Amino acid sequence: MASSSPSTLVLGAGELGLATLKALAAHPKRQGGSITVLLRPSSTKTDDADKQKQNAYLASLGVAFEAGDIQDNSISELAAIFKRYHTIVSCTGMYQPRGTQLKISQAVLEAGVPRYFPWQYGIDYDTIGAGSSQDLFDEQLEVRALLRAQTAVNWIIVSTGLFMSFLFVPAFGPVDLQGRVLRGLGGWDTPVSITSPADIGKMVAEIVYDPRDIGRQVVFVAGDTVTYGRVAELVEQRFGGEWRKEVWRPEFLQRRLAEEPDNTMFKYQNVFAAGKGVAWDMAKTVNGQRGIELENLQAFLRNMEA
Repeated sequence: MASSSPSTLVLGAGELGLATLKALAAHPKRQGGSITVLLRPSSTKTDDADKQKQNAYLASLGVAFEAGDIQDNSISELAAIFKRYHTIVSCTGMYQPRGTQLKISQAVLEAGVPRYFPWQYGIDYDTIGAGSSQDLFDEQLEVRALLRAQTAVNWIIVSTGLFMSFLFVPAFGPVDLQGRVLRGLGGWDTPVSITSPADIGKMVAEIVYDPRDIGRQVVFVAGDTVTYGRVAELVEQRFGGEWRKEVWRPEFLQRRLAEEPDNTMFKYQNVFAAGKGVAWDMAKTVNGQRGIELENLQAFLRNMEA
């Protein structure tokens, strides 16, 4: 480790951005490196009580604020901001329009930022490949190609699997708590890796401040790797009572997507039902290799309200 930790700019303060900022501020190997969050100008100077409260909390952690807008600013304008920092951690992506991740990455390369964590907190896009049912994934592959084609910027992609809470989004399918329905996407034996947003932030901070030999590569983390059958078993144990069980076979999901080709949730269901590039052995993960305990599904369920 250098005598002082590098300066870090986190893009966004949504669920993942906030978790990452908290983890960066608390990491035991941080040695004085500054932590800054990029927010829209309207979010840095705001009358919104909730945003004011969050900003005050971040300030209490020692987080500084940088005004910028991923959508409105040009690539060169973003590059002018990024070049002041050693490490850029992108935590804005879930609801951004097509082209946003390429734009951010192009700005990072123009700025010559020493190290970059792009928004790739999901599945193994290399294994899934281009032309999957979720066409948004193709942009992730374009970002990877852009980063791999250069050597000036050190990049680290942290693959986390599904956000653990997403299992419980009724429209996604595996667990509908209110409707008391449990579903196997593809089948009960289909595997999926899952990580809580808090633990994603924890592992990003770990790699920022203790990278060891990690660089210019894709790494994997996970709180758990389970089958949908195991998900159903644990949910039944936690909440008891009667549950309806359904299997959404690939043929059914493909037919439904063909009828509604623009339905984003149907696209995700098809990808996860295929079971390809969405799960990995826990021994392969950075947290597994470093002996870092993350929240597994059982612990996540224990913390949910009955």
